Amino acid sequence: MNIKTLKQFLALAETLNFGRASDECHISISAMSRNIRHLEDELGVALFNRDNRTVVLTQEGQKFLKYARDTSRQWNLIRHELTDNSDQLSGEISLYGSVTASYSFLYELLRRFRIAYPAIEIKLRTGDPEHAIAHILDGKEDITIAARPANLPRGLAFKPIAISPLLFIAPLEQQVPNVPTNTPTSPEEWANIPMILSEGGVSRTRIDEWFRQLDIAPRIYAQVTGNEAIVSMVSLGFGIGVVPKIVLDNSPLVDRIKVLDVQPELEPYDIGLFTLKKSLKNPLVEAFWSLMEEEAK
Repeated sequence: MNIKTLKQFLALAETLNFGRASDECHISISAMSRNIRHLEDELGVALFNRDNRTVVLTQEGQKFLKYARDTSRQWNLIRHELTDNSDQLSGEISLYGSVTASYSFLYELLRRFRIAYPAIEIKLRTGDPEHAIAHILDGKEDITIAARPANLPRGLAFKPIAISPLLFIAPLEQQVPNVPTNTPTSPEEWANIPMILSEGGVSRTRIDEWFRQLDIAPRIYAQVTGNEAIVSMVSLGFGIGVVPKIVLDNSPLVDRIKVLDVQPELEPYDIGLFTLKKSLKNPLVEAFWSLMEEEAK
């Protein structure tokens, strides 16, 4: 086993697609397939179940995945320490965030980071903010941007960036009889309104608690991933939704949305960067973290 094979395994474990993984590793599909088979022979177990259409990690593959991520991270760290004879940091770090976070916060951070550390390669992935912290805990990414949960998982470091209120939003014009454009005034009204909510995450936890405190059983019209999708569905008149203000401010549909004056207000989003505390020993991660400290001064 060598580090290249390990990185090929990681690429396949993340994409579960030989074509995309081989493109990412700049080798042919047949070469990647052969290398994965050799790795499995060395370990004496099957790491993937595959047929003509699907690739799935086996139970043994899931266990090996944690080892592979830790080993790859340590390899990058020691290689940097042994080969870097200059004052300039070099290497690669991976970041994860929602589309909104990418152009609201990360754009300026990455611009400044590129100027300060031009030799560090940044690997940015976007996706549902609900999964951001899990990506860090699972070792998929070095740094992510997300809302701080009520209870911070052990071993996780958090660096605040901004606070964004959570807003109830309605369509600007009424298109469906039971979807109002004004703030409901009674629990009975709230109970009959179609709600469009996140499937999970910080906002869903807070809106569920809000309804419980008012002893209301919400009528959920749709549960979606991604706050941008909530704005879209509300603008079409399908229901009332809840999104962070920063999402609405950056939405092209903001002119089709009305913010409701709802009391009591929801606890706002505390948005910031997350990484594993042990990852701060990595000089590349620490450099990005320090850039945030400079921004806060």
